[in-house]
Amino acid sequence: MRYLVSVIDDKSNPGSTDRQPAISAFNERLIAEGYWVFAGGLADTDAATVIDNRGEQAVFSDGPFVESKEYLAGVWVWEAPDLDVALKLATEASKVCDRKIEVRPFQDL
Repeated sequence: MRYLVSVIDDKSNPGSTDRQPAISAFNERLIAEGYWVFAGGLADTDAATVIDNRGEQAVFSDGPFVESKEYLAGVWVWEAPDLDVALKLATEASKVCDRKIEVRPFQDL
């Protein structure tokens, strides 16, 4: 099963900025053990644009879709045999990147 693993940072209490070597080592392990599907860090929320094209014309808004002290800083997509494995990996990921982690399974479409 695939899981979206969201990295959550906090503007008022951000995670450590010197974590990249540890994150890279963790990513290499995810790849070696077959869990890795995709990962990426995100630009600051100031760089976000929200598009709403549900009406007559598209409306473009600068900034994130919601203002919050917490924000999505990056994502992983993992392939894991079950939720227990994904949660174990996410517990390690939270320590490695010094941030909160949210795990959500993908739904079958």
